[in-house]
Amino acid sequence: MKREEALRILEEYVESEQLLKHTLAVEAGMRGYAKKFGEDLEKWSITALLHDLDYEKYPEEHPKKGVEILQEKGFPTDILEAIKGHADYMNTPRESLLAKALYASDELASFIVACALVRPSKSFEDLKYKSVKKKIKDKAFAKGVDREILKRGAEELGISLEEHVENMIEFLRVRERELQTHDESLL
Repeated sequence: MKREEALRILEEYVESEQLLKHTLAVEAGMRGYAKKFGEDLEKWSITALLHDLDYEKYPEEHPKKGVEILQEKGFPTDILEAIKGHADYMNTPRESLLAKALYASDELASFIVACALVRPSKSFEDLKYKSVKKKIKDKAFAKGVDREILKRGAEELGISLEEHVENMIEFLRVRERELQTHDESLL
């Protein structure tokens, strides 16, 4: 399967621009980590794009329903396991690097986007680790983001939270530049 096919599937189930932007932000992280780890860029992009496929239409069954939909479409087990593993309440061990990267990228991508949006520039270009670290400590900022998941995600990848944040800022920065050439944006 190609990325374009995954986008078509995503658009069948997701109407919210905010959720579409979230999946693109998670994809930015996954693409960055795929390159960093020498993994299959297409597979990692597809996994990110489809990880919240069911969130809008089946919130009570997320991500179980999405996994069922993708299983019926013949998606490989490693993608399905990674999607199950991104939700702690599914109690699916994150054994593959794909699953660990999706878990690590999911919450942090949204958090960094929120950090960029409150900057005067509304951009990733001048965003630094120090600013994100300050926002992580501010419990009133992006209250829906579980700070423990941010830490656990980095730990599971085997890197420090600082390195993970710096990686993700750069991955989002690079992807934003690419998307802007097509009049798209993560912000």
